[in-house]
Amino acid sequence: MFDNLTEKFDSVFKKLRGHGRLNEENIQEALREVRLVLLEADVNFRVVKDFVSSVRERAVGQDVLKSLTPAQQVIKIVRDELGRLMGEDNENRLDLASRPPVPIMLCGLQGAGKTTTCGKLALKLRKEKRNPLLVPADIYRPAAIEQLKTVGRQLGIAVFDSLPGQDPVRICEEARRFAELNGYDTLILDTAGRLHVDEELMQELVRIKASLAPREVLFVADAMTGQDAVNVAQSFDEKLDISGVILTKLDGDARGGAALSIRAVTGKPIKLVGMGEKMDALETFHPDRMAQRILGMGDVLSLIEKAEAVIDRDQAAALEQRLRKEGFTLETFRDQLQSIKKMGSMESLLKMIPGAGKALKEAKGMQLPDKELKKIEAIINSMTPGERQNHRILNGSRRLRIARGSGTTVQDVNQLVKRFTEAQKMMKKMQQLGPKGLKGLMGRGGGLPF
Repeated sequence: MFDNLTEKFDSVFKKLRGHGRLNEENIQEALREVRLVLLEADVNFRVVKDFVSSVRERAVGQDVLKSLTPAQQVIKIVRDELGRLMGEDNENRLDLASRPPVPIMLCGLQGAGKTTTCGKLALKLRKEKRNPLLVPADIYRPAAIEQLKTVGRQLGIAVFDSLPGQDPVRICEEARRFAELNGYDTLILDTAGRLHVDEELMQELVRIKASLAPREVLFVADAMTGQDAVNVAQSFDEKLDISGVILTKLDGDARGGAALSIRAVTGKPIKLVGMGEKMDALETFHPDRMAQRILGMGDVLSLIEKAEAVIDRDQAAALEQRLRKEGFTLETFRDQLQSIKKMGSMESLLKMIPGAGKALKEAKGMQLPDKELKKIEAIINSMTPGERQNHRILNGSRRLRIARGSGTTVQDVNQLVKRFTEAQKMMKKMQQLGPKGLKGLMGRGGGLPF
C-alpha cells in the first residue's frame, strides 16, 4: 500500500534535508517534485494544484524559513495538508443513531468487493455489540444472493432469505419488517452493481433509498482503479447523495490516487478501508494516520488498537501467571506468536512502526517476517511438550528429528534455540523488575521478544 508513493516522498524530503538552510527557491523546487509525485500517483490534477498551493503558502512563511529545522517544518506541513486533503478525523464515524433497525445501504460497481465488504461491515458491527442482518438485494449478478449467504454462514451472521425474481425494493422492505420482529438492530443492504453506471441501476437505487431512508449510503470503491473510482463516486453522489465512502483493496498495489482525491472531489468522507482479504480486515479510516503511513512515519496508534482488539485482558493476565510460574518457555513463546498472527501479517504490522517499513525494504535478501514466523512456529510444533518446556534437553539427535519434522535444517533449529536463550535472559531481567516489568510487557500485547 502506497509503497511507491512513500519511496518518492522520501526521495524529495532527503533533498530538502540536504540543505542546511531553506529559501523560497529550495521549497519551490521540492514542491515541483511533490506535484509530479502526486500526479504520477493518479491524484486528480485540480486536487494536486490546490494541495501544492496550500503547502507553498504555509511553507514560505518566516516561521518556517527562520526555523532551526526548516526541512522538518516543511515535512510537517506536507503531512498536515495530506491529512486535511483526506478529511477530518471526526467524519469517519458511522451514524447509527436512529430507531432500530437502522438501514445501511452499500452501493457501487461490480468488482469493487461490495458483497464481501457487507460481510466485513457486519462482523465489525457485531464486535461493537450490534446485531446486524445482511440483506441480499442484488438479484441480477449470478450467485450474488448465494455469495452473501455463504459469507453470513462463515461469520455466523444472519442473512435475509431473498429470491432472484423478487423486486429489490420489496426485498429490503420485507427484510426491515423481519428485522423488527426478530430483534435485529442494523440492516446492511447489498444492492446491485453494474460494470458501468447506467440510468436503470441508478433508478433502482433511488427507489431503495426513498423506501428505506437509510441512515448511511456508503459508496464502495476499488482503490486499485484510481481516478476511475473518483469519477464513479461523483456519479453515484449526484443521484444518491452518498454519506461516505468505503475504499477496498487498499492493501494492494494502489498508487494512492483514489484515497487522496475522493474526499476533495466529492466532499464526502472516507469512513472505512479494506486492508486485506480476511473478514476482519475492515478498518476505520483515520486521515492523519494515513498521512503518516504515506510519509513513512508509521502508525503506532493503529498498531496499539490492533493489539487491544485481539488480546483479551484475561488471556494476558493468564499468560502473566504462566510466566511467573513456569518462566519463559518455547511453549509460551509459541502462544505469543499465535496472538501476533491474529493482528495481521508481520509485514503490515512492521510498517506501522516508524522507520521499520524502510528498514524492511533496505534489508534485501532477508526472509519475509511472515515466512520467518511460520518457520519458527513449525520448529516449535515439531518438539515434544517436554522439549518446549525445557530447551536444554535438545541434544544433536533431537535437533535433527525436529528439523526433519518441521521441514527446516538443523542450523535453523540451532539459530532459534540461540535467539530464544537470549530472549529468555531478557525476560528474567524483566521479572526481576517485579510486577511492573511483566505488566509493561503484557500491556504491549506480549510483544515479540526477538
